[in-house]
Amino acid sequence: MNRNIEDYIRPGKHAHLVGIGGVSMAPLAEVLKGKGVEITGSDMRESDTVAHLRSLGIPVTIGHLPQSVEGAGCVIRTAAVHDSNPEIAAALAAGIPVFERAQAWGAIMGHYKNALCVAGTHGKTTTTSMCTHIFLAAGRDPSVMVGGTLPILGCGHRVGRGDTIIAESCEYCNSFLSFAPTVAVILNVEEDHLDFFKDLEDIKASFRRFAELVPPGGSVIVNNDNAGARSVAAGLAPFTFGLEEGAECTAANLTWDRGLPAFDILVRGKQYARVTLRVGGVHNVSNALAAASAAYVLGVPGSAVEEGLNAFTGAGRRFEKKGVFNGADVYDDYAHHPDELRALLTMAGTLGYKRVICAFQPHTYTRTAAFFDQFVEVLKLADVAVLAEIYAAREQNDLGISSLDLARKIPGAVYCPHLEGVTAQLADMARPGDLILTVGAGDIYLAGEALVKDIGR
Repeated sequence: MNRNIEDYIRPGKHAHLVGIGGVSMAPLAEVLKGKGVEITGSDMRESDTVAHLRSLGIPVTIGHLPQSVEGAGCVIRTAAVHDSNPEIAAALAAGIPVFERAQAWGAIMGHYKNALCVAGTHGKTTTTSMCTHIFLAAGRDPSVMVGGTLPILGCGHRVGRGDTIIAESCEYCNSFLSFAPTVAVILNVEEDHLDFFKDLEDIKASFRRFAELVPPGGSVIVNNDNAGARSVAAGLAPFTFGLEEGAECTAANLTWDRGLPAFDILVRGKQYARVTLRVGGVHNVSNALAAASAAYVLGVPGSAVEEGLNAFTGAGRRFEKKGVFNGADVYDDYAHHPDELRALLTMAGTLGYKRVICAFQPHTYTRTAAFFDQFVEVLKLADVAVLAEIYAAREQNDLGISSLDLARKIPGAVYCPHLEGVTAQLADMARPGDLILTVGAGDIYLAGEALVKDIGR
């Protein structure tokens, strides 16, 4: 039976969300509740997010119990929850339709005139956040779904009354193919998520299908500096941005002050805006051009681009300052792909610190194995590398790989099998003038937080 999710997320219907504490599940719960849908949910553990949802009157069960789906009209799950999950198995056995989180967001997008979807192997959260700042500055009152915490929102989502929704759009498990973009931004297309995709060509095929979701009259916005992004959009007449020649939206008169860039944004040779960013790195100049391009095609004035980008201080876990320990600045970053790590460490090297100490936690065994040599080379950019054990996420270690394997290839690197050891190692190393980075998509940030809070007292 072909079931339409729209029929199950109407006012008065009951939807049960499995993994409701997740970064895009929690806002989905709030949005659906705001539409008049009765929401229940489950998650593996207690968290601030779960507490917040309960404060809104959304019951959340800890643990995955078959009886939790009883009475639900449909079940919505994250991509990480499989058919073997007790709740999903119970729903399927009872004939309760099971939908993916992305399908729900896609259905919600259909109610907006403008659905601005930001995709790419990396840079999605930052660029989505930049777009949010711009559209708020323009008074467009957007709805927002971002895969991280944005300080201006205090969370990772916003329910607005305007005609625009801005959504971070992830390619993993082809999730973004359930979306309904009217503007699709493609930042870069590289190898990643090789536990799902077969190879780069498979990834490109997915991004191509994403770009082709844009209807006539919409816009595909592409990074002209990235070969993968260019090839994906070939023949679609994309709007291009980039730092190299040939892009429609580009930067001019680029200057740097203490690692932070200021530049003119030109569209087809004419000045659109002049911005001074409060986040460093050439990659963030590119992200700003992507956000400005999206604003331009949606008719946002350059003054709002200036106001929005000048006020942007970064998204949560994107070069986020955590504090100071023994005279060393402690920052955290979500980078978990070699290209992201290279951009971060290259930027960090421009900031004038005496040493850059990078505590890195690889994310998933398959990614570590696939990019092993690249991680080794990139981590050499730090003055000192501290390697936490690999964060398993959704995987089992069938490859027999460890962060110790990386540490053995990096001169002076230190391997710590537990986060407590990472914190102790950083405490021992820290000196005035150092920059300490905790880096990775797992729970490595806890090591830095323990450093500045507990040990630092």
